Amino acid sequence: MANTKTAKENILITRRNAKRNLHYKTRMKTLVKKALLAVESGAEDREKIVREALRNIDKTVSKGVVKKSTAARKKSRLAIRLHKSLTTAAQA
Repeated sequence: MANTKTAKENILITRRNAKRNLHYKTRMKTLVKKALLAVESGAEDREKIVREALRNIDKTVSKGVVKKSTAARKKSRLAIRLHKSLTTAAQA
């Protein structure tokens, strides 16, 4: 247990920030899952859905919730899957 007043305040601040960060992370994960599902199913609007997910990933980085490298990895993997999906659709 915290002994000083500032330590107690810092605990409250940490809890508040963790709750806020969880919201951003959950939103990001949900949009990434929707984008992957759209890419795998070959949905017509998959590019729009992926673009929305990429935008959200950038927002979570700007809020300081995830690191730049983590976001870059997620964006790269999503873009690779979209590209593969588009090229196989074009060949068929």
